[in-house]
Amino acid sequence: MSWFRRKDKNIQTENSEKKDIKEGLWVKCPSCRQILYKAELMQSNNVCYKCGYHFRIPAASYIDILLDTDGRQQHFQGIKPLDPLKFKAQKKYGDQIIAAQQKTGHNEAVQVFEGLMFERPIVVAVMDFSFIGGSMGSAVGELLAKSADLARANNTPLIIVSASGGARMMEGAYSLMQMAKTSAKLSQLADAKIPYISIMTDPTTGGVTASFAMLGDVNIAEPGALIGFAGQRVIKQTIGADLPEGFQRAEFLLEKGFLDLIVPRDDLKKQVAEILDILHAKT
Repeated sequence: MSWFRRKDKNIQTENSEKKDIKEGLWVKCPSCRQILYKAELMQSNNVCYKCGYHFRIPAASYIDILLDTDGRQQHFQGIKPLDPLKFKAQKKYGDQIIAAQQKTGHNEAVQVFEGLMFERPIVVAVMDFSFIGGSMGSAVGELLAKSADLARANNTPLIIVSASGGARMMEGAYSLMQMAKTSAKLSQLADAKIPYISIMTDPTTGGVTASFAMLGDVNIAEPGALIGFAGQRVIKQTIGADLPEGFQRAEFLLEKGFLDLIVPRDDLKKQVAEILDILHAKT
């Protein structure tokens, strides 16, 4: 207890002698507890360079990871969420929408881009967890449906990057209907023999997992991603038993056959491109 002895001996440090460490320069890894230099962490695609833990990143970062720099075009930016039920709890749903739009700079929790992956045309739809938890409302369903239509019209592969807490219950049944809507659109894509690759990040849960996220021709997850339908507490109370270690994590799901691959973020673009080459060769 050196602080106590310093106080007892009346030892004080002048402010001018104290080292000034700027806030925001360092980040603690939730997995290995190491202190990471933020600039180096960003250079490694926000993957801990000590243990490989994947930090959550915004939707725009996945666009940069997956698409070539040239030839990008964003679509359907004018689609916005509505408040058909005039839902109000502790906070009005309409106010939540406005706050999320101001926070993210986007109208909804999905961004749709057309671009090139190693010069191969693709359509990419990326969910943003920072927009009301990436929840799936009617506008999110419409954006994903339109991304599937765009891929089918242009005969190009579709990639959806999921990050969501599930259905947006402030829209009630309108939200739940998006599970069927997105699934139907992906069925049309499959009938046209156009590849669809699903990439699940941390977290991918609820109605998103129960619909389009698990319907890929190839289902991929990032290391350690939380993927499931109901929460662990609800499942444990329902079955009345303890859950196995690592339950609902990507590695557990891969072992049980729910996933095809776990791909680190740094290898994501290369791995997806190789999968598309294989699928293209079989069509």
